[in-house]
Amino acid sequence: MKLLIDFFPILLFFGAYKFYGIYAATGVLMAATVLQMGLIYAIDRRLQTMHKVTLVLILLFGTLTLLLQDDRFIKWKPTVLYGAMALALAVALWGFRKNFLQILLGGQLALPEPVWRRLNVAWVAYCLFMSAINAYVVVSFSTEAWVDFKLWGYIFPVAFLIGQGVYIAPHLQNDEPSS
Repeated sequence: MKLLIDFFPILLFFGAYKFYGIYAATGVLMAATVLQMGLIYAIDRRLQTMHKVTLVLILLFGTLTLLLQDDRFIKWKPTVLYGAMALALAVALWGFRKNFLQILLGGQLALPEPVWRRLNVAWVAYCLFMSAINAYVVVSFSTEAWVDFKLWGYIFPVAFLIGQGVYIAPHLQNDEPSS
């Protein structure tokens, strides 16, 4: 169910683009993201910072796209989002000596400190990669190619999350007493 909630805005965006174009798709994405955040809030009774940032950026860049009738704004939103995430994670880790991943997920995952540090660095690298690849597609290809990339480009986060799970699994600390 959570996976469906996570992916339905991009699927609706893709469908709306194919039938009605980029501006209708942008409006659909904005509405679907508001609905998505409402569902997440109804389930979890709160929105995480990442959810709030994503919602604000989609509404901001979507509004600019629609008001100015310029699709560059919605196409650059992922580059800005991923770049901001990379910057925030890097500044927190190396500037303030804080590991946001550990702060956010430490209550759910018991991992050794060096593993948390490597995960944070991996997230910085991943976000920089995603920011750069989106920017490359925006400047090098058509809007239609960018929309296709947005749909099929979900292989990157899926592969990253699977790789992260494989990396984390042997490091999980078991809280159960050994017999």
